[in-house]
Formats: sequence, C-alpha cells, structure tokens
Amino acid sequence: MTEDWLVLHLAAPLMAFGGVTIDAVGVTRDFPAASMLTGLIGNAMGLRWTDSAALQDIQNRLIFAAALTHEGTRLTDMQNAKLEKPQKGWTTWGQADGRDGGEETYKSPHRRPRDYLADAQATVVLRLADGAPDTAAVARALRHPARPLFIGRKSCLPTGPILTGQVTAPTAHAALLAAGAQDCRAIWPQDQGPPGARSTPLPDQRAWDTTGLHSGTRPVTEGRL
Repeated sequence: MTEDWLVLHLAAPLMAFGGVTIDAVGVTRDFPAASMLTGLIGNAMGLRWTDSAALQDIQNRLIFAAALTHEGTRLTDMQNAKLEKPQKGWTTWGQADGRDGGEETYKSPHRRPRDYLADAQATVVLRLADGAPDTAAVARALRHPARPLFIGRKSCLPTGPILTGQVTAPTAHAALLAAGAQDCRAIWPQDQGPPGARSTPLPDQRAWDTTGLHSGTRPVTEGRL
C-alpha cells in the first residue's frame, strides 16, 4: 500500500536539530528530531507552546525519514548573559524568572553553549497517520504558515520554502529515494525501511503533554542511501 509523503527541504546558514539538553548544553543531532518537526508543524499551524495536547497528538502520529544531503560543519556558539540581583529573564512558560542566592552568586555570567550545523542541508519526507489534522492540512500550513518558520531555533531562518513537493511510496525509506536523496546518510523508523536493518533507540521525542522535556525512545535505523 502506497502513501502520500510531503517532501521538505531544510537548508539555512545555521540549523539546530536539537537533542537532549543536559546542564544547559544545547546539542544538535545530525538529523531532525521528531520533537523539532512537531514544533515546526505546530508553528506553521499557529499552535502555541501551551497547546500541549495538540502538539502531542501531532508527534504521536508523525512518521518521517530524513537524509543529510549536505553534511555541513558543526559550530558552537557560547552565549553569555550576566544578570544582576534585581534583573529577571523570560522563560518559555511565559513568566519572568530570577536568581536566588547571596551576592557572590551574581559575579559570574550564565554560560550556555549552543551547537549548530553550518551550511548543512537535509531532505525530510513525512506524513501524519490517520486523524486530524491530516497530511494535507500540514501541507497547507507549510505553504501558508501562520508565523515565520525557523529550523530548530528562532535564529535559524530557512534559505527558501521548506515544503518542496510530494511523493507516493509504500515506506519512508522508499519515499526518500523517490524524493531524489541518494549517496548520503539517512535515518528512518525501524518498520519503514528494508527488512533486516539494525535499529537503535533514539530519544528524540518530547513529552509535550506532561513535563515538556524529552522522554522515551523510538527504534530508528541509520544507513546510507
């Protein structure tokens, strides 16, 4: 049985395919994460961070594969911010947050390393399993997004339209080949590629409806097209 797959072209001077953050170190994966693509689709549809049930539903039904068509290079940006005691910073949950402790704790700045992929390009094929919104609704949103789109972080603006076409194929792996990806590294779900390929657990899903953090794994195969 064949399915319709959207073809996305991810390209920007800097992109971030974020992974699990530990001790404020913002890493980037080589391939887009399920959580990142969920956020991209949600942003295009006009969803907000607080629409956790809708974002969780999209992630649960998201099926995708990705090929790194241009490897690029890894770049680390060291972000520094020094906050005095009366000053506060904004958070993703919409409230200002300050710092506790004595005067000595305010002498050092916040340091947050953030990794990026510079001049990389990726092809993604995706669809949503049965339910609403469906794959056609995702296509409409990516063509006419409710807000400006970015790839991983707000500073990562795409160099062109993200949605570039549509293919029909029985699996995500076959859809990547139909989209023209070849001679490059790729990932696809364990049950969406050639039989017998070895898979590994990948923690790239966010618990949108509970903690908001990355939680759990899914079996993913990495290979070369």
